[in-house]
Amino acid sequence: MITVRAPATSANLGSGFDVFGVAFDRPADIIRVERAEQTTIDITGVGSQYIPTDPDANTVGAVVDALDAPAHIEIDKGVRPASGLGSSAASAAGAAVALNELYDRGLSRSELVPIAAEGEAVVSGTAHADNVAPSILGGFTIATADGVESVSTDISLVACLPEIAVSTRDARRVVPETAQMAEVVETVGNAATLAVGMCRGDPDLVGRGMDDPLVTPARAELITGYDAVREAAVDAGATGVTVSGAGPSVLAVCRAGDQRAVGSAMLTAFDDHEVDARVYQTQVSDGATIL
Repeated sequence: MITVRAPATSANLGSGFDVFGVAFDRPADIIRVERAEQTTIDITGVGSQYIPTDPDANTVGAVVDALDAPAHIEIDKGVRPASGLGSSAASAAGAAVALNELYDRGLSRSELVPIAAEGEAVVSGTAHADNVAPSILGGFTIATADGVESVSTDISLVACLPEIAVSTRDARRVVPETAQMAEVVETVGNAATLAVGMCRGDPDLVGRGMDDPLVTPARAELITGYDAVREAAVDAGATGVTVSGAGPSVLAVCRAGDQRAVGSAMLTAFDDHEVDARVYQTQVSDGATIL
């Protein structure tokens, strides 16, 4: 049996829609695999009752097919489904790493990214790599049609997960189909600033670069209390705030010493809108780990 810990992630980071991603040090999924004649899936943990165990309807089923690696797969969910924290990606990424090891396929971590991305297509309809890339590789990742680049960095994050359901499919439906040139220029500048900030480990640059006039405003409308939560986080010391992935989690970048204050302010703001929530104080961290 092979056991892998696959971390939660945040995609987009505001200005890097479908391109940027980061791995968290917590929460994470634990995936266990062992060889079998036919693939079966058992799921426990947070939100497990909402996740299909049919391999054809689960992200790991596509990974099994791509690697030709039938197995009994146990998934202990630490990342809540429909959270904006890469729940389906963590399972797909962990399965890809585990099955590659179990069957000695010899693929590199970078080669596993597009395989895990095919698993993402099962739930979102699109084989995008912005979540699976950081869950496999760790750090800050840039996923494009030409491949994935990753860099280790030391940035403090706060992810606030409200008890609101926002599906990836619904969040993609609200993405604008057109944009003004001024908005495109602003977004490119912000994305470049964020990338430099990640490379330097500079939370001020990263926070400034998260601003996004295109996708985030539309997705923020799906999250009750988002504007108040964003304002509260900034007042408490966050250098930048945005929707995490498809939402409903809200992601804040801050200095290490401000994490507790930022998280508390975000919880209070959600509570003021009668929304229960929980906070993860985390860091940009390593990717999937074989235990």
